Amino acid sequence: MMTKLLKVIILLLVVVGLGWFIWQISKPKTNTVSNHQVLLERIESMGKLELVKYRLSDVVEHKVISQFLPDASVLLIIKADAVGCVDLSKLKSEDVEVLEDSVHIKLPNTEICYVKIDHKESKVYDTKMAFFREANMVDEAFKAAENEITKQVKKSDILEQTKKNAVDIFKPLMEGLGYKKYSIGFE
Repeated sequence: MMTKLLKVIILLLVVVGLGWFIWQISKPKTNTVSNHQVLLERIESMGKLELVKYRLSDVVEHKVISQFLPDASVLLIIKADAVGCVDLSKLKSEDVEVLEDSVHIKLPNTEICYVKIDHKESKVYDTKMAFFREANMVDEAFKAAENEITKQVKKSDILEQTKKNAVDIFKPLMEGLGYKKYSIGFE
């Protein structure tokens, strides 16, 4: 009687195992489907001539010090771009003086067009004791890095480099238009 019961249990386990195996093989593969409704919100005229791009890296160790929990930290290497430009839409007709074979152009002041973090090239290298706070900490670290990089870019020579590049771009243009004498200044 015991051997018959044992045989029935083994047979039942084999049938269940075989059924599970067949179900695993035959179950449909899952696909992810995303539906998008992209809408054009506005079109703007652009007049900014981008003249220099700085590529920056920031090694960020972002810590959250807590009274009750262990200190949590994330270590990131952030890549960012800063671009210097001249907004040519601010150029007025009185900013261009032409006298026979000479021309003087007074360009608008150079500016920092943008400072943008490159999320594809940035990496999270380490997290310690972050547990459920990790996503929030990484987000805070990216924001802190963007603020610090913007601050450092403002201290850099990007605006001077932008002026130099503007002159280098406009010189051949003036020569190509046939002006033997030209000067390029800024507001």
